[in-house]
Amino acid sequence: MAQNKENLMGSYETIFICDLNLGEEGVKNLVAKFTKMISDSGELTGCNEWGKRRFAYPINDISEGYYVLATFKAPHEFPVELQRVFNITEGIMRSMIVAVDHANANSAEAAAKISTPPIELVIEDEESGNPPKQEYNANIADSSQKEISVEADESDEIDA
Repeated sequence: MAQNKENLMGSYETIFICDLNLGEEGVKNLVAKFTKMISDSGELTGCNEWGKRRFAYPINDISEGYYVLATFKAPHEFPVELQRVFNITEGIMRSMIVAVDHANANSAEAAAKISTPPIELVIEDEESGNPPKQEYNANIADSSQKEISVEADESDEIDA
């Protein structure tokens, strides 16, 4: 029965940003509220408080927020409820919940370990006429890409 319950649970990550105008105590209360909510509905596997960070652009004329990343396992219905509570809670500026697929994460790590040989690029130096050699190491994900060469005929003219 425990294995059946495990199959009904998914792995998720959420990141949310708290408004610093709540004060240090208010931010701690919000973090505690959501970590308790996650723990009560599933299993909180990790909580990483990134702390105060500057935004790339102001949100509601505010330029900083308190970032929290939490990973958890919960029933598949829970993320919808968690997002609903994020949306109605004053003090949560932004939030995002994503499902973590461990099977694809492992295959992505394996694909990242495969290295491709360096590609040699030859670019002519106009002043000396000598082509400098440069190496370019590109990890090409799709090996089905084909090289396309375009050759111009003398009959091809460019209208100026």
